[in-house]
Amino acid sequence: MVDWDFAVTVGSRVAGPGPVVSTDEALAAVAELRDGADRSTPLVQEFTGLRTEAGTAPVLVVDRGGWIQANADGFAKILAPIVDRLVEKKGQPGAVAGAIGSRVTGAEVGLMLGFLGTKVLGQFDPFYAPHGRLLLVAPNIVHTEREIGADPTDFRLWVCLHEETHRVQFTANPWLGDHLLAQMDQVAGSIEPSALLDGLRRGAEAIRSGSGSIIDLVSTPEQKEVLDRVTGVMSLLEGHADVVMDGVGPTVIPSVEKIRKKFNQRRQGVGTLDKLLRRLLGLDAKMAQYRDGAGFVRHVVDKVGMDDFNAVWSGPETLPSKAEITDPDAWITRVL
Repeated sequence: MVDWDFAVTVGSRVAGPGPVVSTDEALAAVAELRDGADRSTPLVQEFTGLRTEAGTAPVLVVDRGGWIQANADGFAKILAPIVDRLVEKKGQPGAVAGAIGSRVTGAEVGLMLGFLGTKVLGQFDPFYAPHGRLLLVAPNIVHTEREIGADPTDFRLWVCLHEETHRVQFTANPWLGDHLLAQMDQVAGSIEPSALLDGLRRGAEAIRSGSGSIIDLVSTPEQKEVLDRVTGVMSLLEGHADVVMDGVGPTVIPSVEKIRKKFNQRRQGVGTLDKLLRRLLGLDAKMAQYRDGAGFVRHVVDKVGMDDFNAVWSGPETLPSKAEITDPDAWITRVL
């Protein structure tokens, strides 16, 4: 149903190679990012109190094409149950229709991955067996540090602190990745072909009108319940990582205040088209996750301390709901 190879080809062409760098500059950036990830591990563990075994979840420094390939592989795994369910209900498409349809959907996915592939600085992939993997997208990091005028060494370590926090979150709590995958499977199990087609039509209308998020429009009420749970988890993860990078940063990154100020401005998007695509892809909600999640973590830690806050990692039942993210005292009352 999706030509994933074609999606990677389209996405890589849309994303392009990134900024022009010499061979020496590229090698230096890769080495510095690897070193930054290694330096970040003990800093994150000391600040958070979370412990993980050394060597779990490898760190990969990739180009834009490598990030696109990794995410195409991840999407294929997550969407496999949906594809199987649609085939079971509607049957396999004919050879010609299947070939054309898979190329069309491959192109659409490729365009999305191509746009995102120019924005993402790093990503922890919790679904990569056996323990996940951390991806650092070197061209985007170099592009961003140049764009905001940051000191390269400082900015690269700052990015590593955020992304390494995600690696520690998942490797210190192995159940977390399984929990998120189970939520995705629950969404897949609830999809009906007629509802999916209706959602896609409404998604096309959203693109024409320039309003709303495709993620919201293709969701049934049952799926929205799951997405609300996932939103609570993702807000926690992103907010926690932001708190860690801001808490550790001043001790090891001299220009951290300047970086944070300029980076927050960059998160708002640049041009009209950029902002439109961010809204349609739900990236504006992603930005809210950073803000609301960080507020949740700071409030709870200030009130009860980091050790008691870490009860949040006990299991699925102690994760904050979407509502509790904006009402942290409710989480404290329920869990602590």
